[in-house]
Amino acid sequence: MPDAVRGHLDARVGDWAGAVGLFLCPASRLAELITELIKVKPVKPVALSLVIDTGLGGVPKAVSIVESRSELLALRMVEMPAPSDVDEVWLERVSEFVPEDVIRVVEPRRGGAEWLDGVRRVIEHGSWPKLRCGGQSKENFPSVDEVADFLSVVSGGGVAFKATAGLHHAVRRTDPDTGFTHHGFLNLLVATARSLSGGDVRAALASTDAAALAEEAGSLSDQAAHAVRGVFASYGSCSLAEPIADLDELGLL
Repeated sequence: MPDAVRGHLDARVGDWAGAVGLFLCPASRLAELITELIKVKPVKPVALSLVIDTGLGGVPKAVSIVESRSELLALRMVEMPAPSDVDEVWLERVSEFVPEDVIRVVEPRRGGAEWLDGVRRVIEHGSWPKLRCGGQSKENFPSVDEVADFLSVVSGGGVAFKATAGLHHAVRRTDPDTGFTHHGFLNLLVATARSLSGGDVRAALASTDAAALAEEAGSLSDQAAHAVRGVFASYGSCSLAEPIADLDELGLL
């Protein structure tokens, strides 16, 4: 936690501070975060995305703790996994527990047509669906077709989404240590643009041509770029440095 807090605060005032989003913290480690922030005394409250790993019932207490430390934390987003059926009653409880001015991000469990039905229910309920792009096993990595289907639902639903896990680099690549093929966040950005304009989404997701992807992203009009960011609004990364380095190398910053 000390390293994570220091890294975030340093990045927040660094050359590429505009690319740094929210600080993600599991609810189960909220006390650690607060203890560390008390020590470092941030100049302004840290914008927080609270990741609920303690069950839906733990949301009110976690939100209350964050709001009681407003000099240290500013709650901007609450993220949580959904049950397999993502029913209306559960989604209503999410709305009750999360303040209206805080973004709700819900991750339906991936797999089969039921997954996309869950994504649609999340959208209809006014929350952002979350797309998990990787993890500790091969099963955690969605296929190109699955990501394309997700984008089709989201871009047609008029709502933003958040991506998480596995997006360590800008461009699709295979990790030599694990053999897992990771999606690239630049691939996802270009695929989102194509999804909005009727282009070939699957080809964008499968591409390993960094120069071509960078050129396509860089050539988006201001209006198109704004539309893309309105859909692909956020993604979580384990590293602050690697995404910046990739974008800088590709001439996109």
